[in-house]
Amino acid sequence: MDGKNKIEWALTWMPVLGTVRERFSKEKPFKGLKVAMALHLEAKTAVLAYSLKVGGAEVRIAGCNPLSTDDEVAGSLKNDFGVQVFARRGVNREEYYEFLSKTLEFGPDIIIDDGGDLTALALKDKSTYSKILGGNEETTTGVVRLRNMEREGVLKFPMFDVNDALMKHLFDNRYGTGQSTIDGIISATNLVVAGKNVVVAGYGWCGRGIANRMRGMGARVTVTEVDPFKSIEAYMDGFEVRRMRDAIGDADLVVTATGVKDIVTSEMLKKAKDGIILANSGHFNNEIAVEDIERKFGSGKEVRKNVKMYNVGGKRIYILSEGRLVNITAGQGHPVEIMDLSFSIQALTAEYIARREKLEPKVYPVPAEIDKQVAFIFLKSHNLKIDRLSRDQKKYINSWNEGT
Repeated sequence: MDGKNKIEWALTWMPVLGTVRERFSKEKPFKGLKVAMALHLEAKTAVLAYSLKVGGAEVRIAGCNPLSTDDEVAGSLKNDFGVQVFARRGVNREEYYEFLSKTLEFGPDIIIDDGGDLTALALKDKSTYSKILGGNEETTTGVVRLRNMEREGVLKFPMFDVNDALMKHLFDNRYGTGQSTIDGIISATNLVVAGKNVVVAGYGWCGRGIANRMRGMGARVTVTEVDPFKSIEAYMDGFEVRRMRDAIGDADLVVTATGVKDIVTSEMLKKAKDGIILANSGHFNNEIAVEDIERKFGSGKEVRKNVKMYNVGGKRIYILSEGRLVNITAGQGHPVEIMDLSFSIQALTAEYIARREKLEPKVYPVPAEIDKQVAFIFLKSHNLKIDRLSRDQKKYINSWNEGT
């Protein structure tokens, strides 16, 4: 399937963003504005970029991960949909930042980021950041970086925390990451999940999605956590809860989903079984300490596409996708319908920025009305009808004087 067909398939299955785009085409909320994007550049992302362009924006886009760009989609987005693209799969670090820089060269008014690299780069140049009206951040990792920037006083423009919007994290992080992680692992290995001992590091929305779907496919799942409340939640959900250094010795497969570095280290691998598989669905390629592993055990050998084998004391250790996001590098990323919700939040929050007067340089939640708008468009597009509170019920829940 060529890039244009991939994008058109995504367009077909993204009715919520389609509704938003139809209104954008009439109202042109981004007329005269420039939007710079750094996201995983594949078909669903192309639909978002195209939707902003339809709304009047001049759009530039780069990838946010060296291995997640779909080159066919990138080519079609440029040639068939008129969006300026600075991305290709397999870039090195220097090329990666060069492409990010090119997205900023035209002086964007709005940025849309995934992971915080584009934001951090923009903040290095006053002539760039002084023009930015605001932006959005897609991921947990990026939001953590933004809040640290705000705390240290270096954030120079407002940023919206798209990750914590209800219509994003309840569905994207849980159902999207859960399904796409398994898709990526199976695509890379062609191995069965059923019967395997799987360790999931992290029990946030992504981790719980992965853990539940692994269990649904017949795996025996253990969860590792640093948060006492999430640990208890995992325990009450029926998962075994252990420390990583204790659990790794029994694991056939380890999946990290934490946003924190050094979850699996070279020292831990001394306890691992022969043939263990390591995969990351968190964010950067440091959750599995690949650099440290390669420093101690060599650069490894590619045995399948997206699979490297390392010899650790005579044991075979397999790392998928260089420790980068397995769901987008080895798989096809999140399901189309899931990204329909997340990217509708992105589009409407970008519109909110475009229509607002200047905001203070801090991290903002997505306005509740945007979350609700996306939810109701989804219900309508899927022909789902829900109950509404009656006048008496509304009165009841807003009063205090009716007791037992």
